[in-house]
Amino acid sequence: MSVSNLDVPKTSRFGSATIAIFCAAIFTSASLLFFVQPLFAKLVLPKIGGAPAVWTTAMLFFQVVLIFGYVYAHLLTKFLPLRWQIIAHFAFWVAALTFLPLSTSESWSYDAATSTALQTLGLFAVGVGVPFAVLSANAPLLQAWYARSGGPSADGPYFLYSASNVGSLLALLAFPLVADPFFGAAEISRAWLVGFALFGALLLGSGMIALRGSRHTKPSVQTALKASFPTLRQIAVWVFVAFIPSSLMLSFTTRVSTDLGALPLIWVVPLAVYILSFIIAFAKWKHLTLDALNLPMLAALAAGVLLVSKVVSEHDAPVVILLYVPVLFIIALFAHRLLYDMRPSAEQLTVFYIALSMGGAIGGLFNSIVAPIAFTRELEAPITMILAGGLFLVRAPGFALRHVIMGIAASVFILVIAGATRGVAALSADIPRAGALFVLIFAVLYLFRAQAMRIPVVLTVVLLPAFAVKNNPVFEDRSFFGVHSVYSSKGYRLYKNGTTVHGWQRESEYGTRPTPLSYYHPEEPMAQVITSDFGKQSNSIGIVGLGTGALACYRQPAQNWDFFEIDATVDQIARDPSLFTYLSECTPDSETHLGDARIVLKQKPFAFDILVLDAYSSDAIPLHLITREAVEMYTSRLADDGVLVFHITNRFYDLVQPLARIADSLNLTAAHQQLAVGKEQVETGAATSSVVILSPDKSRIESFAQDGNWQIVETDGALPWTDGKANLLSALKLLKNRDH
Repeated sequence: MSVSNLDVPKTSRFGSATIAIFCAAIFTSASLLFFVQPLFAKLVLPKIGGAPAVWTTAMLFFQVVLIFGYVYAHLLTKFLPLRWQIIAHFAFWVAALTFLPLSTSESWSYDAATSTALQTLGLFAVGVGVPFAVLSANAPLLQAWYARSGGPSADGPYFLYSASNVGSLLALLAFPLVADPFFGAAEISRAWLVGFALFGALLLGSGMIALRGSRHTKPSVQTALKASFPTLRQIAVWVFVAFIPSSLMLSFTTRVSTDLGALPLIWVVPLAVYILSFIIAFAKWKHLTLDALNLPMLAALAAGVLLVSKVVSEHDAPVVILLYVPVLFIIALFAHRLLYDMRPSAEQLTVFYIALSMGGAIGGLFNSIVAPIAFTRELEAPITMILAGGLFLVRAPGFALRHVIMGIAASVFILVIAGATRGVAALSADIPRAGALFVLIFAVLYLFRAQAMRIPVVLTVVLLPAFAVKNNPVFEDRSFFGVHSVYSSKGYRLYKNGTTVHGWQRESEYGTRPTPLSYYHPEEPMAQVITSDFGKQSNSIGIVGLGTGALACYRQPAQNWDFFEIDATVDQIARDPSLFTYLSECTPDSETHLGDARIVLKQKPFAFDILVLDAYSSDAIPLHLITREAVEMYTSRLADDGVLVFHITNRFYDLVQPLARIADSLNLTAAHQQLAVGKEQVETGAATSSVVILSPDKSRIESFAQDGNWQIVETDGALPWTDGKANLLSALKLLKNRDH
């Protein structure tokens, strides 16, 4: 059977109608499939928190269910007559309707003592598992039905895969650019239900056409659809190749969302690039060959080495995004074109798609489950880049020992010439040196391209700086919510979460009551509130976001302090006196309530005079903590003249107006202070910070504004962010920001 012609065939009016209905069905199914991924992930965020790992875990769920859908499609086509295939799948679609419209259980709450990844997977399974499973089966199933329909090019239905991927891409882009900014989650869920109902009609129509056409299909074709099965080696190669772009996509997504936040646009850009590479790779373009992609692939590998070796500053997130996108696209395009060249004939179609989905799911499993357990740092991207170099091995198996030796020698030469042996940190401020490193890597990869085994060897050695520990940490660990590192530098003990330093302490003050530093320094806005006359007279203070626990050292003897922290690893760091002594010296009897602060606060009748919201990890914004509903709940846990303190220091987002709009809608008064510290203050341990305070008591905020440091903030009149509708990108700073 020939599958060489993947273009939509020219045909009669009946044939055109057949193609149109099948294309519409598979297009609609793929659109719903990929639209629901960011939609339901957004619905889950308030339950789990705004960690980048929520999306990585979501992708694992979707990829695993995709395997189920493909296996289900394979079993249907292998063991059931076409009539019963249609009946069974339509019944499955009817069952999925009972799970719509999409929502999460109101009674569900996060358990800090249980695996966060497993809880996230459970939420997705109960909420969207059945509808997603129905949709996930349609790409191979509808293609198999088309092969039985007697339609044009029925023996080569791969052209339907292009319609599927186009639907996937358009849906991915539509959610963050059209749906999310202008409509609430409930409205979007109802619209998705309408689309799911429309798909049911198209599914039934496609089945009827296939059933009618199968009566005229040649017996040899029907027999062939069940006859052949690929070898285990073929399947293993398909899985390996599919794994690489999947893992690389998730690695880049985690890297970017660590700073810019867990929001749909950040999620879907890498995924859209990934899907676009599928569309192009599976199109019949004679000039798009692996040989033509050799040089771009080598350039992408070289650029990828620079990225994961952190030659590019980790604080330049917008620049990094611009670099990651083409690197991911070219590597994914190379991998997917390789899969296209290895595609089997139509009788092995369902097995081929199962193998591709398995590769994608293994990528999700590696990034979301295995890597956080196995590594204390984010090493997924370096490892996957090395394996990406191994794609050349798929094309040219076989190598000699001399290839390995020459590759190692060339890599050492690169490291010595580029100065990487002195540490990558030295390269960060030296753009010409970084450019030279790129040229050298590219040149060696190009010269050694004929001996494919040298590629992964060169990459392995060049990537050693990415695996090297730069700061000699005294503590390093990784949780669902990010990477944690504690290290010493110039007499200070520092805590780094993601790419941002979240606090430090003088090592000379161990054994004594330490002075809070960084954003919590005595001159900083948060300290001003807590150490004011009102703050000293307060009976109860709550702190959302523990960090190093620096604020604890402002506690007065009679005060009751409660800390709220979603990540148990942070609590472990703050309470270990060998790492930081703020809590052990100042509030050893204080309690840390583990779990998402919004949920914990709602469950217990707290009453605070001051409630501090300082819950960022890196520069990512947990959006569900700064919506109208969230602030309304905080206010219900506040004294009538109490104060909410929002620490909003951030490189990328300005949250003053979003909070002012919420304050206005709830009849609260808001004030803001931006403290830009000078060199002398930096030497005392202070840091530039931005803080907004809210209170239901207008006179309380005015009392703070009297000293001239705080400025009353008026709303600009725009709608406040809500749980159903909040556009974080609207708060994105347009100008270059200073590191904080």
